[in-house]
Formats: sequence, structure tokens, C-alpha cells
Amino acid sequence: MTLTSLMRTASAGALLAATILVSTSGAHAQAAGGNGGWFVPKAAHPDAPAPRPVQRRVPVSVPEEENDSAPVEQQQAPPVLPLPPIPAPPTIAKASPPPAAVIGVINVQAVMQISSAWQEIQQVLGARRDRLAQAVQREEAAWRGEQQKLQAQARTLTSDQIQLRERHLQERRAKDQHDFGNQARLIQEAAQVAMHQIERELEEPNGIIAAVAAAHNMNLILHAEQVVLHVGGQDITEEVGTQLNKTLPHVFIPDDGVDPEQLARSGKMPTTADEQRQAQGPQQEPPAAAPNESVLRQHH
Repeated sequence: MTLTSLMRTASAGALLAATILVSTSGAHAQAAGGNGGWFVPKAAHPDAPAPRPVQRRVPVSVPEEENDSAPVEQQQAPPVLPLPPIPAPPTIAKASPPPAAVIGVINVQAVMQISSAWQEIQQVLGARRDRLAQAVQREEAAWRGEQQKLQAQARTLTSDQIQLRERHLQERRAKDQHDFGNQARLIQEAAQVAMHQIERELEEPNGIIAAVAAAHNMNLILHAEQVVLHVGGQDITEEVGTQLNKTLPHVFIPDDGVDPEQLARSGKMPTTADEQRQAQGPQQEPPAAAPNESVLRQHH
């Protein structure tokens, strides 16, 4: 490795802060993919994720003359495939009709804005993300300062001395990426632990949404974003938010620096693995016996 190679890696330094900040800002994203079914309200994240770049495809126009002159025989026709016979379905005896739908609507984003527990998550984990971002910026500035110092002293150092200093800078860069990435993971997993408490309180079979719906004899709850028109009496958003604050005014958030995965292995409290086993029920249970998918998660 030479001084030139070190200068080439300088551009990678600018990526460190961006990488860590992006990873920490997705504290719920994730919550969102790769989150094992963890529920995050669509628009209630502490920090909105960075917009994804839009890939634009430039349409390729075919000249009309060439298109019109193409022979019909050259156009690809759908293949002719076998059509095996299928059995006729049996006659199914008539059963009792389902009960008439009594519909309610809920705005999950508005519930989160009402929730004191959600505000607590934003405040506590937002402060941790800010501290991490500041630490990344300080280390980035210090690393660049060492790099510039090496460049200024290059003429007075031997080749072996330059290579040694370069190696130390590279090792420092790798350690920074590991340490900051691990801190970002702790924040993200702490957010998952906290948010999952709100999810469970709202959507479990005996949760707040079910209780509020039962109080109004509602048997079908839809997301407000999916409904074009409804009357005021059908909206249970405010009532759910009020009950959530009474039942769950605060959530457990792992302390700063505590690894949630280590906490799960300590056996001090139930884990998501226990929850999954309970949801699956006894082994070899028919899939139809599994609990219905979360009405909240269906929205996401």
C-alpha cells in the first residue's frame, strides 16, 4: 500500500457518515423488510427514510414506417399448449350466511401521534441517533486530519514508515465502521423492541382495537386510507389513541449501549421466539388454525 492508495481511500471516508446515518434512520424499517413481521405504522417513523432514486426508463419509439411494414407472420403468436381435463367441483351444501358487516375505520398514523409511548420512543431514540451522528462526524474529521498530516510529512518519512502509517489509518477506518455500525444496530433493535409493544397492545385478539370495536359492535375494521367515505361514528381512531395512552403510557426501551439480542438470551423476559412458537401453536397443526394476519400489518 502506498500514499497514493491511501489518498484513493479518502473518498470512502465521506461514505462512513452517510452509511451510519442511513442505517440509523431506518430504525423501524425495517422496519419494517427483514424485521420478522415487526409492525411499523407507515407514516409514523421517527425519521422519514431517504427517498429512493427513481429509475426512469426512456421509451424507445419505433418508427411508424418500420412498425407498419413489419410482416404479420413475424409477430410472435401465443403458444398452443395442452389443456388437461380437470374434475368438476362438487356441490357444496348451503351454510349459514356470515353476520352483517358493521364497519369501523382507523387511522394508524393519527393513533401514533396521540400515543405518549410513541412520543417517548421518538424522543429517546432520536437523541441516541443524534449522538451517534455527532460521533461519526467527529471521528471523520479526526481521520481526515491524520490523513492530511501524513500527506504533509510524506517527504520526510521512509517508505516503510509511510506504509505503517497507512496501515494504521486503514485499521482505524475498519474499526470505526464496525463500532459505528454496531451502535446503529443497537438503536435499530431497541426501536423494534419498543414499537413491538405498541403493536401487540393494539392488535392482539384481546387488544385495544378489538376492545373498542366490540364496544361498538363492529366486526370489520378498515384503514382510513382505504376508505373513500365514512361517517364520524365509524372512526375509532381517537378512542383507540385515548385507550392506548391509558393502557400503555410508556414502553420498555433497552438502555443505551445494551444489546437487545444479549438481553433476549439472558432469559429475563419473553422473546420474539416465544411469541412465534405461541402463534404457530402445536406442531402439525393445520394452517387454517393459525391466527389471522394482523390488520395493521396488512396495511404495510
